[in-house]
Amino acid sequence: MRYLLIACEVLAREVYLCAAHSPHIVDVQLLEKGLHDTPERLRQELQARIDSADERYDAVLLGYGLCSNSTADLVARKVPLVLPRAHDCITLYLGSRERYEKEFFAHPGTYYYTADYVERSDGASVALGAVSDERRRKVYEEYVEKYGKDNADYLMEVLGAWARNYSRAAFIEMGVGPSDGAERRAQQEAKRRGWSFEKLMGDLILIRKLVNGQWDEDFLVVKPGERVQVTYDAQIVKASPG
Repeated sequence: MRYLLIACEVLAREVYLCAAHSPHIVDVQLLEKGLHDTPERLRQELQARIDSADERYDAVLLGYGLCSNSTADLVARKVPLVLPRAHDCITLYLGSRERYEKEFFAHPGTYYYTADYVERSDGASVALGAVSDERRRKVYEEYVEKYGKDNADYLMEVLGAWARNYSRAAFIEMGVGPSDGAERRAQQEAKRRGWSFEKLMGDLILIRKLVNGQWDEDFLVVKPGERVQVTYDAQIVKASPG
């Protein structure tokens, strides 16, 4: 079997390691993490990569979760499309939806950090899901244009209130390459914000199963001509007619 794996660069170490040990040929394409700031643009880029995959591939694999609906409405073309049933990449790092839900309900105010994500961040936003300084600036400019400076200042203040609802920084250790520097940066950010710090062990099982072709109930297989549809339940996504 030969697969095309399209993944976010924040999973670089993990997907390359798992692809190298897969019993199949896995061609890897990484997309920049900044595309998450504009879900529509990310969806367009993903669809373009899917469209370009020809019949030499037995399937196109996505190293993405739902990711702010970026993968919603993607259409499988010439070959099946396979993606994890996950809201975001935190599930891929932790290894299961169940573990992510357990962490979420036990510690809802948590920002997560990993080595690849920290190394590819702009120095200020080093946590998974954190808004980059560049994106924050663009949003502010859009608000000023639409609503005026005073209203834009107020909206940004309200949007910035997220920090008051967070109390823990969790560094996910994946065991793939050195991570001491990234862990220190996560600790420093926790100290700066007055959060507690915790180190969690990650699990590569979902990425391994994805590249090994072991697509059980944790994955959605979209047949050619079908599209990805959000379910708004525990399944997260399903396939629907294109």
